[in-house]
Amino acid sequence: MDLGITDRTAVVTGGGGRIGGADCRTLAEEGVNVVPLDVDVDGAQNVAEEINETAGGGDALAVECDLTDRTDVSEAMDEVRDEFGGVDILVNNAAMVDARDRIATFDDDVWDRDVEINLTGTYNISKEVFPNMCERGWGRVINMSSMAGWYGGFGQFSYSATKAAMIGVGKTMALEGAQSGVTSNIIAPNIVVGEWSDMDPDELRENVDPYFARIAEATPMRQLGSEDDVADMVTYLSSEQASYVTGQIIGVTGGVDLFSF
Repeated sequence: MDLGITDRTAVVTGGGGRIGGADCRTLAEEGVNVVPLDVDVDGAQNVAEEINETAGGGDALAVECDLTDRTDVSEAMDEVRDEFGGVDILVNNAAMVDARDRIATFDDDVWDRDVEINLTGTYNISKEVFPNMCERGWGRVINMSSMAGWYGGFGQFSYSATKAAMIGVGKTMALEGAQSGVTSNIIAPNIVVGEWSDMDPDELRENVDPYFARIAEATPMRQLGSEDDVADMVTYLSSEQASYVTGQIIGVTGGVDLFSF
């Protein structure tokens, strides 16, 4: 199926990481020029080099950027515009997810860090890119939330709070872009674990992590997701076929959000 996005340009924040890198590769396969944008420039360059070595897809440009620095964000987007002319697709994927603690003992510095990166970073780059999408009359914004943002996450105070905020951010941009040809949607994945996604709960418990095993046991499909599961949804929401889909929270969850017994 022709998704109608050949020669469009996508910026993927956190594009040097597991999920962001998969988003970049899948979009590039559809002919999209992709910008893996990351404070980890080595990771972003690895993704870009892999894409540029593959014939038949879009081009890739690795860009180093600290999303919490507004001057850095502005200069990074100038570099993207100089290379590709503009940004058509924005995937707000970058986030910190390493904090686990209850509110009573939560580290204030970690809270401030996560709000700054996960939420304010999204604000900074969206403010830089979204108005120009509206002026040009076409755009796609995909905001990466989480099951923790949709339903809460025990011991994930900062992560669940900032990922819940991504839902509000995504819906607000959907309202603001609706009459300008710009859609905005939110993806809420289950845990994605790459090469471990085919393992059943017993295998996860024995070989990987009992925490992952418990989540797989609570998932009706009895397995966790992969980065490609998320990337496929990102690519669909970026397409012409998704032009009437906006303001939606879309779970990529294996059914973990369902009541089951």
